[in-house]
Amino acid sequence: MIWQDLGFARGLASNAKGEEKRGAMSGKVFLEYDQVQLDREMNLRGRWPEHQSYFDRWAADSLHVRKTYNCHSDLAYGDTPGQKLDLFLPGGEERAQRPGKTPLLAFIHGGYWKSLDKGDFSYLAPAYLERGIAFASLNYDLSPKADIGEMVAQVHRGLAWLVRRAGEYDLDPSGLYVAGHSAGGHLAAMAVNPAWTAAYDLSPEVIKGGCSVSGVYDLAPVALSFQQEELQIAPRVVESFSPLTNVPAAAAPLICAVGSDETAEFIRQQGVYVEAWRQKGLSCQVIDLPGDNHFSAADRLGERDHPLYLALLELTSS
Repeated sequence: MIWQDLGFARGLASNAKGEEKRGAMSGKVFLEYDQVQLDREMNLRGRWPEHQSYFDRWAADSLHVRKTYNCHSDLAYGDTPGQKLDLFLPGGEERAQRPGKTPLLAFIHGGYWKSLDKGDFSYLAPAYLERGIAFASLNYDLSPKADIGEMVAQVHRGLAWLVRRAGEYDLDPSGLYVAGHSAGGHLAAMAVNPAWTAAYDLSPEVIKGGCSVSGVYDLAPVALSFQQEELQIAPRVVESFSPLTNVPAAAAPLICAVGSDETAEFIRQQGVYVEAWRQKGLSCQVIDLPGDNHFSAADRLGERDHPLYLALLELTSS
């Protein structure tokens, strides 16, 4: 178990009362990180103070996209306010590029499970619509309204809803792909694991491929960092909902990407996760993002000549 191997329970208890407790801790709290170092690795907005400029641009570009393209907004896939999605559909000429029904890319936003919105990432949709691929952007209840385990379950519910409603939008129910950035990369990785599909009477092969950009694959260091004060990640959640400890025996092909300018822990996590994936004999393609930070990495998903976009485009054509 993660918390046995890494002293997780001890560290989590020490972190429970916040800054004062964290400051009192000495020595290594996760791998080779002391508390100050680990907090720095997990403080993405602190590392890149220009993050708000990314958020503002994403929001402005996304608003324009929603006004310009065929979008079904705020489709409810569950009972709580967060369980909604936006569905963008390609036009007739774009659909004609692909024989048969239209494949669908479902995107899951990041924000450390506590911020941002599906609407912030509409700007990614046109790059796929113009190639005849529908694009769905999913919301989910954020912390503290839901814990990470509940968020994972909500994303699964949203994906099942899309499969079951595929006929209404002339989508291919056997052509579902999932992608996510940051915390959304974590949720996408949990979605590519087909263990959830049986609960919805879906084929374990319903997800045809996945892409995780700047993803979190091990929740333990997050829970041992200052982020724990808001996220309150329980040990059972770390064990049950870390992609690293839940690598499936069989799954669809996966693409992973992380920026070269991201924190060492995010880069380390991807390396360990990719190796675990490949040790199971699973397909995992790594796309390098030289010069990208945690926020600029998301833009590569919609950059039409970038290797990440091209790899995802090829995946949806397989």
